[in-house]
Amino acid sequence: MNPKRKAILQMLSCAALWSTAGIFIKLIPWNPFAIAGWRSLIAAATVLIFFKVWKVKYKFTPRSFLIGALMCMTFFAFVLANKLTTAANAIVLQFTSPLFLMVFSSILYREKFRRADIAAVFVTMCGMALFFFDRLQPGYLAGNFTAILSGVFVAGMYLAIGKADEQARMGGMLLGHIFTALFGVPVMFIVPASISFSSVLCILALGIFQLGIPYILLTLSSKNCPPLACSLLGAVEPLLNPVWVYIFSGEKPGTFALLGGVVVISSVTVWCIKQSRDLPPKEISVNEEIFSQ
Repeated sequence: MNPKRKAILQMLSCAALWSTAGIFIKLIPWNPFAIAGWRSLIAAATVLIFFKVWKVKYKFTPRSFLIGALMCMTFFAFVLANKLTTAANAIVLQFTSPLFLMVFSSILYREKFRRADIAAVFVTMCGMALFFFDRLQPGYLAGNFTAILSGVFVAGMYLAIGKADEQARMGGMLLGHIFTALFGVPVMFIVPASISFSSVLCILALGIFQLGIPYILLTLSSKNCPPLACSLLGAVEPLLNPVWVYIFSGEKPGTFALLGGVVVISSVTVWCIKQSRDLPPKEISVNEEIFSQ
């Protein structure tokens, strides 16, 4: 197979696996911090096996620790959001991270906004506002804000990895899983949880297939995936995530949330495509995608 086509298929497979997060998180009756901790513990083992088999080098630097800390906060915020609000709201609101990244870059590095950037931020904010017209119970509102916070953490990670070399990024990814496991797994012993065969299968699926293997697919595809495919990849996950949840648990997003999701996904995807066309290929790295969720 053509290396470029193979890389695109690997990345699409990665997005499809990522999209299963919502359904497995919903099916596990555990504290969200415990879910995040065990998921990352299993994912860390999966990634370490990959590092050893493919002889991937990694190192721990101060920037790696920063990446790991932000990644840890992203994981906790995303899992908590899935427990508090609908899976669709959680993933779509996290999907706003590229626009938060743009805002942070303009503030910290004085990068100038273009008209297209301002339009994208405005339209996306309007789409985000629609989510708060649905299900005004305190739990859903807290979940929506937590999902937005996870998008903020993802944007912070992108900034943190901006000047890190490949080995430091890999080290940061591993530390993110380790930090999450260290803080999350002990919660299981503080907040009692019912351990069943189905919950164990779900947590194994989360750690291996939803988080561990996708990182491997992204690492393998990173050299040959074209920038436009990287941009389009991001839209596959929020589109599939609520579909799986609806099929397996019957959870349906509200009308305003569906409308807001269309607005947010369309706005961010169009903006990412425009960015990928405006920037030279060497400035767009698929490795930015491996730190989501």
